[in-house]
Amino acid sequence: MGQGISVVSLYDGISCGRLALDRAGYAVSSYAAFETDKFARAVSRYNHPDITQHGDVFDTDFSRFVGADLVIGGSPCQNFSIAKARREVDKGGEGWKLFMRFAEAIRQIKPRFFLFENVATMHREIRKHISDELGCKPVLINSVLVSAQQRKRLYWTNIPGTTQPEDRGILLKDILETGLAAREKSYCIDACYSKGIGKNRLGIQDGRRQLVYEPITSHENALSSPNKCRKTRRFFAQEIIDAGGTIPAADIPFPLCVGFIGANSQGNRVYSVHGKTISIMAYGGGRGGCVGLYKVDLPDGGYTVRKLTNIEAERCQTLPDNYTALGVDDKGETMKISPTQRYKCVGNGFTVDVIAHILSHIKGENDELY
Repeated sequence: MGQGISVVSLYDGISCGRLALDRAGYAVSSYAAFETDKFARAVSRYNHPDITQHGDVFDTDFSRFVGADLVIGGSPCQNFSIAKARREVDKGGEGWKLFMRFAEAIRQIKPRFFLFENVATMHREIRKHISDELGCKPVLINSVLVSAQQRKRLYWTNIPGTTQPEDRGILLKDILETGLAAREKSYCIDACYSKGIGKNRLGIQDGRRQLVYEPITSHENALSSPNKCRKTRRFFAQEIIDAGGTIPAADIPFPLCVGFIGANSQGNRVYSVHGKTISIMAYGGGRGGCVGLYKVDLPDGGYTVRKLTNIEAERCQTLPDNYTALGVDDKGETMKISPTQRYKCVGNGFTVDVIAHILSHIKGENDELY
């Protein structure tokens, strides 16, 4: 057994990288984390009190970490993502400046291994520039292989032999915390109640004390408007939904949209639990917000539509249940993390089991690290 692996983590978030190292079987001798979000730092402190927090990546000289075994990070992807109206398509923007701090860390620290993650929908020129800076091409891995979440990400690494993880066949229905949208009906419908609701009811929960019943526009009507559904046409797969999940999960590698509520926009689309979830995001609009809306069967034969719970969102990222529930603030006091901040922390994080899979390829190359 070696002395353990020394790590520098940029844009560390809730320290998903540390979790991945544990799952890959590595002892960690030191873990230096750079993160500015106070809620993410709090979650990290609560779960990993041995991590050293260093703050902003722009306020350090990375040369003090020369000789570290691993530099890992995924700079904020909002500036590169296709979801952004005016995403960056070349060097010079804020997203590129954030990435260049990672590149600078590699040059100064000269680690044995590095791993950089970012969104797969970035412009091809940005992808090329990152590859040129890091001296390698990215590997595309979709989190659908290890979780219930559709999440395509690019991974640049010098870890040799990185392969695709095996498909575990996990669907959303497999990670649901409960089939009920509301834990107590009397608690949830005190703010807004609609009479005359039939057996098949759709509950849209917007906040702790609101439950608003609304119908959805079915997938048949949605398909009659090709201009509105051009980007999501392939997600409408009624024959798979009707099969009741009997089709192998490996044959359903994407979210199955069954309709939408109000406008046909990303935040208002409703998906089946017999497919994957949409990618968990740190920010999002519409009723679905950061995690999407899902049609969930109820024990009485009806169904409801709701967002993922915080625990379900954590499971999509292969985090332990309630990993983001508590934190330790800058003063050392234990604090409760709000549901909104929990979604944000999860959306900004790694899919832990994907990172653990990539890191596992270090074994055999450097036996002294584990």
